[in-house]
Amino acid sequence: MLKVEQLTKKFGDSVAVDAVNFTIGSGEVFSLIGPNSSGKTTIIKTIAGLLRPNKGQVIIGGYDIATQPLLAKSLIGYIPDEPSLWSGITGEEFLHFVGALYGMDVKARTKKIAELLPIFHLEDIQKDYFENYSRGNKQKFSILAALLHEPKLLLVDEPIVGLDPESAGTARALFAEFARNGGSVLLVTHTLPVAEVISTKIGVLKNGSLLCSGTLEELRIEARLKEHSTLEDIYAVLTS
Repeated sequence: MLKVEQLTKKFGDSVAVDAVNFTIGSGEVFSLIGPNSSGKTTIIKTIAGLLRPNKGQVIIGGYDIATQPLLAKSLIGYIPDEPSLWSGITGEEFLHFVGALYGMDVKARTKKIAELLPIFHLEDIQKDYFENYSRGNKQKFSILAALLHEPKLLLVDEPIVGLDPESAGTARALFAEFARNGGSVLLVTHTLPVAEVISTKIGVLKNGSLLCSGTLEELRIEARLKEHSTLEDIYAVLTS
């Protein structure tokens, strides 16, 4: 579903992402982990088409994000690290707006919104203004908006920040179910226990380069650690 080849992104003379390669197939959850400023958010924004790479290629469902952006983006659900929207719009209107952007008619999006709101128990606040929500509730609406048009690829940047424990568990279950149903998930996170639980593959970034990627067991072998070592143990070794 997603192929990233030799992805390179510079900001002036600074190389934020340096020739990164990875693929994500249907049914997979691929987590990118790494220190601050290692290139995680830059990668996800470039895949989403919000940044242009200096070099390399991003293919989503067979479509090149650079040359076929509308077709590629139609397959994406994007959950940013900082949910925000202009003032004067309600949570319900925000969901309708996103659905309309993806070409959903009023009937289809009204039906889907009614199905999604109970996931995070948002029915009672859907008509409140988005600007007045807590960060956690903004995040919940952003997650539902990404799922609204039934994408094939979810791009998720730090989804758990700001969520209470119950909602964080609900979000993890949502992403895992999305993959079980044949979707693909790219998860960027500092919450290593979350990545350890739901990922089928994990990539470790440092200074814009992908140091290694693979299953948890493959990363244990790469780090020369014993069985049952946690992802936090592996991360500490590989990024030291």
